[in-house]
Amino acid sequence: MLQAKPQGVNKGINKGINKRADRRARDLAKPHYKWIVLSNTTLGVLMATINASILLIALPDIFRGVGINPLAPGNTSLLLWLIMGYMVVTAVLVVSFGRLGDMYGRVKMYNAGFAIFTVFSILLAVTWMQGTPAVMWLIIMRILQGVGGAMLMANSNAIITDAFPVDQRGLALGLNQVAGIAGSF
Repeated sequence: MLQAKPQGVNKGINKGINKRADRRARDLAKPHYKWIVLSNTTLGVLMATINASILLIALPDIFRGVGINPLAPGNTSLLLWLIMGYMVVTAVLVVSFGRLGDMYGRVKMYNAGFAIFTVFSILLAVTWMQGTPAVMWLIIMRILQGVGGAMLMANSNAIITDAFPVDQRGLALGLNQVAGIAGSF
């Protein structure tokens, strides 16, 4: 025997869907909204992808600054974690953050990712220690920065898909991905 769902459950679901549809209609009514979305998400993806590879250029100066020889036998793992920590965390978390963005709001997750990425970028610049503790600080800050980068990358395409009509969506997603690829160069 089938049982009917309580009325309150349907109302809650419909209310959330209607709120989202109303917000989307309001945002799409503004002609420049989609281009603001594209520029913001493209900037985020560009920052996240630049950060994945930019450390390679600065590594000699970083290790010289903290007084560590990265090629010494005990320091090779520090070198590898400093290089790869960001990319490993981003690769592992990007799918989960995409799902969380679907559940709790893509823009909220994207904005949180932007904030996390920015905070840990600043903390990376204020390393006051020397030796192995300094490198450990950098590794931890880079891993946490990777959490923000994963939030940026996971939700940018979904936000663009929501903001652009079907006939312009390919152009917007293409521009966003070109910025991402350019950032890795």
